Amino acid sequence: MRKEAQAPQETETSRRREVYEWIQALVCSVLTVVLLFTFGVRLIGVDGHSMVPTLQHGDRLLVLNSALCGGYERGDTVVLRKESFLPTPIVKRVIATGGQVVDVDFSSGSVFVDGQRLQEDYVNERTYRNDGTEFPLTVPEGSVFVMGDNRNHSNDSRDARLGTVDARYIIGRAVFLAFPGPDEGTGVREYGRIGGLG
Repeated sequence: MRKEAQAPQETETSRRREVYEWIQALVCSVLTVVLLFTFGVRLIGVDGHSMVPTLQHGDRLLVLNSALCGGYERGDTVVLRKESFLPTPIVKRVIATGGQVVDVDFSSGSVFVDGQRLQEDYVNERTYRNDGTEFPLTVPEGSVFVMGDNRNHSNDSRDARLGTVDARYIIGRAVFLAFPGPDEGTGVREYGRIGGLG
């Protein structure tokens, strides 16, 4: 008889423990996500067409915060913000880093870093537009030279108002295409583009 009286009480205690464990797991999960998106990564949208064909207007990128990047290399897709140039964050590709010499032959559309012509399979078209930066240009230490992949429709380091970018203006490195924007020509979202950025 005593066992029968204890069974409902043990069941109630077990249920309460289970509910408590679920709530604890949920709170821990929410805190982890909040901390991750506060200090580790951000979700940032692409505004404009300067990175076509790699990225489309409206793409949503997962961006690793600058403090966790450990520096930038040529080819990295970065998000930066320099309010004296544009008030909103912009997405560009790193072409050269501190100490490297950038040169552009606007007649052939070729970009050179330290005398070597870059093989740029990712660009929409060759580089024919000059926006006031004088070349050859040595990138200062702690800075990067950036360009959009849609070269002749991109405001980037060729524009003397932006020039080389101090790494402190970089929000972070884009590491993953989380959600595609509509294709520029068709307006259709290509979900097959979701994934890493190379």
